[in-house]
Amino acid sequence: MRFLHTSDWHVGRSFHGTDLLAEQDAVLGHLADLVAAEAVDVVLVAGDVYDRAVPSAEAVQVATRAMTRLRRAGAELVITPGNHDSAARLGAFAEFAAAGGLHLRTTAGRIDDPVVLEDAHGPVAIYGIPYLEPEPARHALAVPAAKGHTGVLTEAMRRIRADLASRAPGTRSIVLAHAFVTGGKATDSERTIAVGGVDQVAAEVFDGVDYVALGHLHGPQTLAEGLRYSGSPLAYSFSEAAQRKSVWLVDFDEAGLAGVTRHELPVPRKLAKVAGAIEALLTAEEHAGLLDCYLSVTLTDPVRPIDAMRRLRERFPFTVHLDWQPENASTTGLRYAEAVRGRPDQEIAENFLSDCRGAPPNEAETELLRLALETAGKGES
Repeated sequence: MRFLHTSDWHVGRSFHGTDLLAEQDAVLGHLADLVAAEAVDVVLVAGDVYDRAVPSAEAVQVATRAMTRLRRAGAELVITPGNHDSAARLGAFAEFAAAGGLHLRTTAGRIDDPVVLEDAHGPVAIYGIPYLEPEPARHALAVPAAKGHTGVLTEAMRRIRADLASRAPGTRSIVLAHAFVTGGKATDSERTIAVGGVDQVAAEVFDGVDYVALGHLHGPQTLAEGLRYSGSPLAYSFSEAAQRKSVWLVDFDEAGLAGVTRHELPVPRKLAKVAGAIEALLTAEEHAGLLDCYLSVTLTDPVRPIDAMRRLRERFPFTVHLDWQPENASTTGLRYAEAVRGRPDQEIAENFLSDCRGAPPNEAETELLRLALETAGKGES
């Protein structure tokens, strides 16, 4: 039996205010092509199908189309919710969906109720652990003394191992889980799941099964041969610019895990970072290759350029992030009380403007500040 492990679709997410639905639709469509080309039997989606608990109608359409394509390509689907999903919404009509090959495991009460599929070697039990928020999960799992993510996931895995032990000898097993496992590397785009400052669980919590399909961290990672993150299919922060997004093709034989192959995904639009003075960025030929990239720009001009984003987008239409870090800028500054003590309002306002843009106000701006302060003073009286 062959599985495709993916997670963290985050359908509906924007990138610095830019809609990504078209890119998400394209890369999820590629998964369906891969299912058909590689004869995948089951697609495992380990949480965060959507980016928010109440997704837009357009996001639901993209996700539904992706699932339909995957099913038509010949695979059954097993999906669990992540910390961004609404488990109740994702799990609606689960019993009906299962009849069509879409298996939703969205409640704590079904953790030890696997999807059981058969191949020539016998059964494979696929368990879905929905994202377990520690406080409600410890009551749902009847372990009120459980502490944090480790406590509730330990109980979830205890139940899974107990169910697995009750099944026919040789039953192979997979667990889907949405969690931060120790040893994994985060990016800037995951929402924290820390409780009391602790968000990680030890890998040993998941011992006893053949393969663990992890979700939550957005970079593809191997923590052990049978313990992996697929990562997100698209980059959702510039910290992921150098990552090669991928999915895992997981093969089972009669003994369980037989091998794992990484398949890199297409990149609908690359991410890039560039720094320099604005005039150089707008004219240098060396930057011509960035025209079609989502771009993060750091301007190094000594004075903050006026209308910089509009000017940059005239050459680089997909500029989405802008920062200003002037070269040789002073890193020392007065505290607020020291900066204003004994100084007239006009001087304070002029110094503020200088600090914000790296240059003092010109004659016309100085006069505008004077008039504004004078008008404010009249209003107070």
